[in-house]
Amino acid sequence: MAKIEFGTALPGTDKTAEFAQRAEELGFDYLGCGEHVMFHGPVGNTFISLSVAAGATKKIKLISSIVLLPLYPAALVAKMGSALDVASGGRYNFGVGIGGEFPKEFEACGVPVNQRGSRTNEALEVINKLWTEKKVSFSGKYTTLNEVSIEPAPVQKPRPPIWVAGRKDPAMKRTAKYADGWLPYMYTPEQLHESIEKIKAYRKEEGRDVESFIPGVFIFTATHADGDKGREMAANRLGKQYAQDFSKLIGKYALAGTPDECRKRLQEYVDAGAKMVMLPSACPSDYIDEKTRLIGEEIIPAVR
Repeated sequence: MAKIEFGTALPGTDKTAEFAQRAEELGFDYLGCGEHVMFHGPVGNTFISLSVAAGATKKIKLISSIVLLPLYPAALVAKMGSALDVASGGRYNFGVGIGGEFPKEFEACGVPVNQRGSRTNEALEVINKLWTEKKVSFSGKYTTLNEVSIEPAPVQKPRPPIWVAGRKDPAMKRTAKYADGWLPYMYTPEQLHESIEKIKAYRKEEGRDVESFIPGVFIFTATHADGDKGREMAANRLGKQYAQDFSKLIGKYALAGTPDECRKRLQEYVDAGAKMVMLPSACPSDYIDEKTRLIGEEIIPAVR
């Protein structure tokens, strides 16, 4: 039986090296970082923050969770991803999503928000070629390449693992065609199981191996000896982060409550088919270290 892997995510834009080292010490398999150009509060850039984490750690895998791929030229992402894989000694995982929940950042980058899906699909095709081939030529709707090579090439062969995030059918089809792993968020165990079965069917249609596919899930987390306090922290944190009321959504989409409640809920995701679980924080900054310790020492070992 394949080992279940677990990750956490950088909780902010500072003290990156220190948090990365602590996550590694606690035995997390992955350290993630997302990004936005602008959002409802301070947010970093996945390539910059993971580069800092790479220099502060030795073995933890690094995952973009996620790159807002349609906001970038595909060749530029290929270069940055390859450079990060080399700098980290082959530890980089390329997680992508299409975004769209904050249209102002698309406007700021000169990208029509209604092109985000088609831009992402083309970019994944281009990046895969640039990571595995030399002198790549390509003529697409958004990208033109004339004998372009990325040097140095990524350390990992044939290329760094690709993960696709999302919630809907187009993201599942994108995963089946281009990616190695699936990383949905704001998902129930039931949704996860259903999506895994769909992606496996789509992969068969694409002529891709089903067994090598890695189902994952990204779950915001707040655990506390007082379960109600954990749920309250998660509702407050996610409410601010996404500028909406999360009080009635925590039980459905977050991992919040006592350590025992979180262990039981996490097991439901594993039973649904998750082989990789990202457990980012949904709690106040002064409680993140304790929450991360509880996850690493008291919850993950019981499920792994």
